[in-house]
Amino acid sequence: MNWKELNQLSQLNDIISASQSKPVLIYKHSTRCSISSVVKNRLESGKLPEDFEYYYLDLIRHRDISNVIAEEFKVEHESPQVLIIKNGKAVYHSSHLGINPSIVSEQLEKEV
Repeated sequence: MNWKELNQLSQLNDIISASQSKPVLIYKHSTRCSISSVVKNRLESGKLPEDFEYYYLDLIRHRDISNVIAEEFKVEHESPQVLIIKNGKAVYHSSHLGINPSIVSEQLEKEV
């Protein structure tokens, strides 16, 4: 899995644009939370499909971006959190231990 680090607000425009042709995943991660580490490891070992873009947001360093994500995609901020963006909208989101790589894979494939 190749994470693209989400560290600039301008990247949200890239995500919205890319989501017009295929879904894009955003993973909001807290480096201070053990649950976030468990979920990140699950995602990385869960064999998610390789032909999608995966963005990783360190929300401790970039809380401002996390706040814009919550506002832009109308999804309450949580951590850890996965969002799948399609056509500029959040079509799926989950948080904490509810993040399941199999379900995330199904959601990505469903939105193609």
